[in-house]
Parts: sequence; structure tokens; C-alpha cells
Amino acid sequence: MWEHGEETRKNIAGDLLRELFPAGILTALAGIYAKRRGAVYLTGGTVRDLLMGRTPADIDLTVDHRAQAWAADFVRETRGTYVELGRDEDAARVVCREVVVDFTSFRGMADHIEADLRERDVTVNAMAVDLCPLLRGGGAGENGQPQEPGQARGPVPAEMAGEWLPVIDPLGGVEDLEKRRIRVTSNRAFRDDPLRLLRVFRFSATLDFTIDDDTLDLARRQRDTLNRVAPERIRHELNLIMASDRAFPSFGSMAGIGLLWEVVPELQAGVGMEQPASHHLDVFAHCLEALRWMERIVEDPGRFYPGQAERMGSYLEGPRRVVQLKWAALLHDVGKPVTFTIDEDRGGRITFYNHDQVGARICRDIGRRLRCSNEDILVISTLVAAHMRPFHLSNVMRRDQEVSLKACLRLIRSLGEHLPGLFLLGMADALAGRGDARPEEMEAELARLFARVEQVRREHVEPVRQGKPLLTGRDLIEELHLSPGPIFKEILEAVEEAHMEKKIHTRDQALVLARTLVEKR
Repeated sequence: MWEHGEETRKNIAGDLLRELFPAGILTALAGIYAKRRGAVYLTGGTVRDLLMGRTPADIDLTVDHRAQAWAADFVRETRGTYVELGRDEDAARVVCREVVVDFTSFRGMADHIEADLRERDVTVNAMAVDLCPLLRGGGAGENGQPQEPGQARGPVPAEMAGEWLPVIDPLGGVEDLEKRRIRVTSNRAFRDDPLRLLRVFRFSATLDFTIDDDTLDLARRQRDTLNRVAPERIRHELNLIMASDRAFPSFGSMAGIGLLWEVVPELQAGVGMEQPASHHLDVFAHCLEALRWMERIVEDPGRFYPGQAERMGSYLEGPRRVVQLKWAALLHDVGKPVTFTIDEDRGGRITFYNHDQVGARICRDIGRRLRCSNEDILVISTLVAAHMRPFHLSNVMRRDQEVSLKACLRLIRSLGEHLPGLFLLGMADALAGRGDARPEEMEAELARLFARVEQVRREHVEPVRQGKPLLTGRDLIEELHLSPGPIFKEILEAVEEAHMEKKIHTRDQALVLARTLVEKR
């Protein structure tokens, strides 16, 4: 963790701090400091990342007062873009040449930096470095004149050359970094801002740290305060956890203290709910296990679908794909508690008829409640609604029968670009079920089925879609004298499917088929 030896445990090299600021940025700050004076500190995640040897995503600056005025001056000096951060706090963001600089004033009633740090969320974010020594003359060039933004950096000030700036650490954040531990700054941290209940799990996931036992216990006791937080802020934190590579342990820990039920109560009904003999876990544990497998699968999809690494990798490159897939894995059986029945006619067998369709509706409800994007809601609910289809088709293959061309075409049409996502979800679902009655070759069957569907897509679907359509809506109007309506989609899809099946090849054949469909309708 410590890139520059033991000395950096409580200090950061002046040269390293100077390198943090692109050319001209430090000069601009030094000029503003010369005019305004006061206190200026590097704080929060920026200090944490520097101590960990990581490149900070942005630069967090805390001043003793008038942060927005500082930001306005910085905009004028750098020609950056000003972004207001909240109406009730003295804070602002400036984006300058792809660098994000956040300005905040001391929090609450704090009148010095130590008091400000004690108001923050977790100890590893509650550290600071006094930048005043760096800013005093820090923007001077070779000739002693101030630099313009964009010019090369000047020499390190004599007082800073080879020196270390001390880390202000009133709460033991450096020690917690060493121990890779997330710990809240005080017992009132969650009540001051209940969103921190999720933020501790987010930091644990993104930093790969463990959460302190006392912090977990405090979160358990105060979890009900999360209902004071806006859904958009909750969704944002949950998605950041899903975007990490440690979503499974984080969501498992949230369930362990009951926090997950505060945001997705629909999942709690699956705790302790028995499943058929093909499963070895209850409904919720199975969903969580599917999330665990999804995290493994997206790291190396070709391992699970031999010969399909490029196809799967291309799909996963899409924006938000991994987050959507992880949500689909966690929620894929959310409809089971609602559809749970015991079929006495089949020897008391547990069944969950239509749980996929019911689950898709529940996913849409959850998505709307958390103010998710329409795209996320559509993708996740689509995958959940279809997640049983690969298994139904695998049953056909298990009987030594080839899945029909028509069945493949309809699966391709209904899933569209998300066909790889459906099979990634299917693989996670299959691997999460290890009951005695599960088919032995289930994963291999899924891989063979996807290879078959992909063959159909390449040989039958893509050639047709890349060529000129046999019929268009104008043909239906001019040749069949139809009025535009829902029937247009039905006819054109049927003609396209027949073309893909190579049952028709010409426009005249397509018109004959269209007339037949109209007559039947």
C-alpha cells in the first residue's frame, strides 16, 4: 500500500502532491490563495488514494469559508466549467481539462479542519493535508513570474523541495488503511446522513476492505433510518456496489444485518423458502449465489462458453451491461415466493409456475421505486422474464433432439441484442443450483445450446437482416391495400422469419405469404 516507504504513513511527499495537479491548475490555485488567504486543505478520498498509491479520480479541496467563491475564481482563472453541488451547502465543482476539482467549506459548525474531519463518514475519508505551504509561491515559473494555465510546471518551491507534508489524521484513518478496515467516524454518523449506511458497503466493495464489527452493529441498529434517503441516492450507491467486483459479499453482508430488506424487501420473502431437489439452497440464498457466479462469469465468459469469448466479451462492453446482469442474477427468482405452491397431484412437489413472468413485473416495480433508468428496468425485467427459456430448450437437447430452427429464431427475435446476456444469466442460475436432482451436464448443455443459437444467428438471421427486406410497409399499403396498424408488424415479422427459414426467397413469395396471413386473420 505504501508506495514511498514507512515515512509516508503519516506524510505525503510534496513532489507527489505537485504531480497531482496538471500544469496551470496549481498556479491558478496559488493565485487565488494569494488573494483570499485562509486555509486550504486536500481532503477525503484524494488523500486516501494518494496514501494507497492510487491515482485519485478527482481533487477534493476544503477551505475554511466561501468555497463557492473559490470555485468561481478558479473558473475564471482556468476557463473551466462551474457545477453547483447542492443548494444547502457551500460547495461547488469545477471541471477543467478533464480534471474534476471539488471545493467545500468546513462542514456544519466546524471552525477548524480537525472538527471538519470528525463530521465525515468513515475514517479513511477523514484525513487532510494542509496545502498552504505548497501554494505559497507554488505557481512561480523559472523566471519567478506566475504561469498561465497550460504552461509547464515551475520548479518546486525551495521550502517544499524533498519535503513531506504531514497528514492530518485525528481519527486513525492511516491505521485503518493499513488494516484495510472501514470504520465510521462516530456513533452519530448514520443518523447525520443515513445514506452512509450504504456508503460503508460501497467503500468496502470498491476498496476491498472489511467493515469494522462495531460499524456493522451500528448499521444493523440504525438501518431503518435509510427510509429518509431519496431513492435516487440509494440507487446510485447500490449500482456502484454492483459495478465493483465484490457485489456478492457486499449484498450478502447487507442481508446479514437486515439492511438489504430496507431497499429490496421483496427478496426477504425468499429467506428460508425451500426449493425442489434440483436446488441445494433456499430461494434467497440461491439468488445470492447466482450473483456470486455472475461475478465470476463476466470476468472470463469464454471459460463457461467455449469458443464464444469474443461474442460474450463484445456484449459485456456495452454500457452498464455488467451492472444490469448482476441485478438480473440477484433478482431472477424474486417471483418465486409469490408463486410458491405444493402440487399434491405430483407427490407434493414444490412448484413456482410462472415465477419468471411474475418476477419480471416485480423487477419493474423495484426499478420504478428506485427511480432506475427506463433502459435498466427494460433490460433487467426482460432477462428475468426469459431466464427459464434456455432451460426449456436444453430439455429438448437432453432428449437427443436438435432444437428447431424456428425455436432458435424466436429466441433470437425476442431477446435481440440481449441474447448473450440471457445465456450469461442462465449459466449463473445453473451453477447456483447444486441439488441432487439437477441434470449433470446442465452447464455443458447451455454452452451447446448457445452455440446452436449462434449458428442460426450467423447463417440465417444476419444474412437476411443485412440485405434488403422482401416486403416493406409501403408494399402492404400499395399491394394489399392495408391500413397501417398492428397487423403490419405481425406480417412483416412472419415474412422475415420465413425468409430466415429459407422457405421464401422472393418478393412475390413474400406477397403470397402476406395475403395468406391477412385471409387467416
